[in-house]
Amino acid sequence: MLDSNDTLLVIIDVQERMMPAISNHEDVVAQVARLAAGCRRLEVPILITEQYTKGLGPTVAPVQGALGEWYRPIEKISFSACKEIHFMTQLEAAGRQEIILCGVETHVCLYQTAMDLRELGYSVHIAADAVGSRAERNYRIAMEKMVRHSIDTTSVEMFLFELMERADIPVFKEVQALVK
Repeated sequence: MLDSNDTLLVIIDVQERMMPAISNHEDVVAQVARLAAGCRRLEVPILITEQYTKGLGPTVAPVQGALGEWYRPIEKISFSACKEIHFMTQLEAAGRQEIILCGVETHVCLYQTAMDLRELGYSVHIAADAVGSRAERNYRIAMEKMVRHSIDTTSVEMFLFELMERADIPVFKEVQALVK
């Protein structure tokens, strides 16, 4: 079970010029925005990466809107966010061990980040309905490979309810409304 006090969300490269090429990109963006909004309401820290912002643009507007003042992107050039010192500094400062990943592309930046995080000793979880690749086969291959390497997968709705644990918390109705 995830503990909201030990969990951090990482949003990987959900950028303007990249998303139109992603299979089911509207659904991926909607799910990333839901997860971001829910984590924000639950006060789960969030790190956002952007791959080569000059070429791929900023994070898409719906996700930026869900993040509000929490939108503080970390630019990267490496496919794995773990190869970027600024990302690692913020990750370590957060002091969280459970990492939820979402974003694109599943078989490149997300996969390499997940594997590096796992190698560094973090417990890594993938929001399977909030990740995507240009080709569906690359998505499937990456997801299968990550599962074989003990990376947990679930859905945005399951993550949010797992983080809440109870229906009597002050933000329950707000978070529940995000997934309905």
